[in-house]
Amino acid sequence: MPNPLADAPDLCRLDAATLAHLYASGETSPVAVTRAALARAEEIQPKFNAFVRIEHQIALAAATASEARWRAGMPLGPLDGMPTTIKDIVWVAGGRASYGSCAPPTECVEDAPAVGLLRAAGAVFIGLTTTPEFGWKALTDGPLTGITRNPWNPALTPGGSSGGAAVAAAAGAGVFHLGSDGGGSIRIPAAFTGIVGHKPTFGRVPAYPASAFGTVAHVGPMTRTVNDARLMLDVMSGRDMRDWFQNVLPFPPLDVTATLHGLRLGVWETPPSGTVEPAIAEAFARAVARLEAEGAIVTRIALPADPDLLGLFQCHWFAGAAARLAMLPEAALAGIDPGLREIAAEGRAIDAVTLIRAHNRRAAFGAAFDMLLAGFDAVISPACAVLPFAAGEEVPPGSGLSRWTQWAGFSYPVNLAQAPACIIRSEILPEGLPVGLQIIGPRGEDGRVLAIAAVCEALYAG
Repeated sequence: MPNPLADAPDLCRLDAATLAHLYASGETSPVAVTRAALARAEEIQPKFNAFVRIEHQIALAAATASEARWRAGMPLGPLDGMPTTIKDIVWVAGGRASYGSCAPPTECVEDAPAVGLLRAAGAVFIGLTTTPEFGWKALTDGPLTGITRNPWNPALTPGGSSGGAAVAAAAGAGVFHLGSDGGGSIRIPAAFTGIVGHKPTFGRVPAYPASAFGTVAHVGPMTRTVNDARLMLDVMSGRDMRDWFQNVLPFPPLDVTATLHGLRLGVWETPPSGTVEPAIAEAFARAVARLEAEGAIVTRIALPADPDLLGLFQCHWFAGAAARLAMLPEAALAGIDPGLREIAAEGRAIDAVTLIRAHNRRAAFGAAFDMLLAGFDAVISPACAVLPFAAGEEVPPGSGLSRWTQWAGFSYPVNLAQAPACIIRSEILPEGLPVGLQIIGPRGEDGRVLAIAAVCEALYAG
């Protein structure tokens, strides 16, 4: 299939800066763009199943208010009037969060911090995007909404758990998309659908209610361009007193520039679990070679030593799954995704001493990861070790793997370390699938990561 934007209307292809210019000049309006985004969402829904709900009335009311501000020359900022989607595990005041589950939904009495900040910036919410149940896996399918499909090839998965957001972005149903990432849930679908996905430094974007999966979980932007991700992240950054886990120190600014010449890059090629598919390895080698040709200084690296990094992550993740299901009424448990029930059962078997030791092991790994990153401007890796595979499957068929965590080895270590990481598309393979590059930086240095991502984006687009 062609690029999923190929058949999108012109208004659905534009980035935020272009739309803001057109709004200011009067050449188009937030209402016209919102109508186009809503129509595009309805068009792609039967094909790819990206949305839980499409909010025509709410979106058009917000777009009308935005249009009045632009006409008065008083927009709220660069996000004012931009069609935006929210993943269906994040609270939107006055609505219901179903978390991709058939269990009773949660009545959202207030906006989550990121949603409130986006709303205050004038973002127009056009709908809620699909997720697997409670965001438990790096795919997007589940008992409530069924299977979400990759717009590059609907037989394949878009990844997850922010798969609906990724599909909406890739197909032109909105400019800004709010996702979450506890073990790759922004970055894997960004890679599988050829968009930009940024997992911020933990705490840069406040989160509330707290995730049952703990401090591996981040909230972040998913967009079609790096600059749009930066704009969105800038608006969502800030202190919120409801998020006790948030780092209260000021973060470095996002308005950073970078050049490839002399850039010190650590090259991470081997994940702690799973194997890298040949097509991915070859694409990554080409991406690194282009960076070297532009003057980047590359050094092959390995992750800091840990006897079982996969087991360490699964200890945190499976315990979180147990905590999440413990919040449900007993009658709802029978309808829960069997895979989620299985990992929650493993999580319940983890004793307190083992869990505390896991936290201490994580701290040791994170400190070593910080020290490793201190020697480079950034670390780069493949975005994912595998190409998109059959929709509805947890692991690539015939791989011999049993859990998504086993093939997500370029993702979950970065969650354990709480470092910022951005995915961009490095190329499109001859078979018509996008391949992504991951750029990782020291904690707090989201601006540096996004600046490097922007110059890489320009390089690979040329």
